[in-house]
Amino acid sequence: MESMFKQYSLFILFVCFGLSGCSSQNTSPLASSATLTPSLTTQADQYQYLIGPGDNLNIFVWRNPEISGSFVVRPDGMITTSLVEDIPVSGKTPTQLAREIEEVLATYLREPIVTVTVAGFNGPYSEQVRIVGEATEPKALNYSQYMTVLDVMIAVGGLTEFADGNNTALVRIENGQQKQYRVRLDDLIRKGDVSANTNMLPGDILIIPEAWF
Repeated sequence: MESMFKQYSLFILFVCFGLSGCSSQNTSPLASSATLTPSLTTQADQYQYLIGPGDNLNIFVWRNPEISGSFVVRPDGMITTSLVEDIPVSGKTPTQLAREIEEVLATYLREPIVTVTVAGFNGPYSEQVRIVGEATEPKALNYSQYMTVLDVMIAVGGLTEFADGNNTALVRIENGQQKQYRVRLDDLIRKGDVSANTNMLPGDILIIPEAWF
């Protein structure tokens, strides 16, 4: 029995040593932090939708139906048409893209007229609003003009019962710097204090912490 106990003890030590060795290999920080990609929108009334990966673009070339069509933006932010490969489209408005395609097609056509419309809106990550932490349904949302914190909370189903809503952090990139602001979600949602509502901008992140009881 004593021999079996010693063997079992050695086995436990071996496992613990192995686990500690494995965990120590994963404690080093990453080589670099995430790149700060600011939104092009600094005020809600200036917002223009920008094309992003996953968007479905309908490109109509007047009098040239054979080169018109529907194109999905690839993860690298480009599309391929029947005449031109690898056209960069991510981060541009539909109107900007239409003018650029006209310039490209002018090599092949005489005075092309192009219209671009968007379906299946996704947009670039820099233009999305993200909600993490103690929301009922944490998610990334497509920004809509004049979106507020209240609109965001409706979209994610409100707060969980464990949320510390009044200590919510709104993270925003301003002038290339990451800024953090406090948002009073408990007062807004649970007490109906509309003065706690605030405008959201593309690229904003809401971090909702858990309450310490």
